Amino acid sequence: MSSFRHKWQRSMRKLEGGRLVVATHNQGKLEEIVDLLKPFGVQISGAAELGLAEPPETGNTFVENARIKAHAAAKATGLPSLSDDSGIEIDALDGAPGVYTADWAETETGRDFLMAMRVTHSKLVASQKPLPWTSRFCCTLVLAWPDGHDEVFPGVMEGQIVWPMRGDQGHGYDPIFQPQGYSQTFGEMDRWEKNKISHRADAFAKFVKGCFD
Repeated sequence: MSSFRHKWQRSMRKLEGGRLVVATHNQGKLEEIVDLLKPFGVQISGAAELGLAEPPETGNTFVENARIKAHAAAKATGLPSLSDDSGIEIDALDGAPGVYTADWAETETGRDFLMAMRVTHSKLVASQKPLPWTSRFCCTLVLAWPDGHDEVFPGVMEGQIVWPMRGDQGHGYDPIFQPQGYSQTFGEMDRWEKNKISHRADAFAKFVKGCFD
């Protein structure tokens, strides 16, 4: 039995008390999480609403960055806090941009994901790697408590990078990511339909099973 499977079979701490902080300043991500947790009657507050600062994401992995944000919010509020770190890994670029997905979009005036997608395509062309450009969206959720305990829930959506960009839905790299088994990019899918099959939905299914069921 793999250590990964063993981890998922152990008993996890349940989320009790009905209150949860979502450690994100991204309104779209907050709305997505609120929608996913509607069936459980949890009272949710976002980090921006509570005036929490955004801690520096100094980790080298998705789980490290998610832990930084979740534990900072839990310590500041005294409440269980949920955070995620997510990004896209492209095999032809040796897994880049990975944890630096948002960094590729940074400019002096804010994030520009159109630019980031063009940069990504240029790097893929320069790599001279053949199609398909296999890739995956990754999401790691971390639920942290004020006493320092946490639970980790990874999620993945396999797919490929396509060009040119297609669709104006979603956010980030969605217009160039075509999920495995679908003919549309995430950018062409209805936002709420995409949320049902995404990497974040995969992580949330594990979160619900571990902390609610």
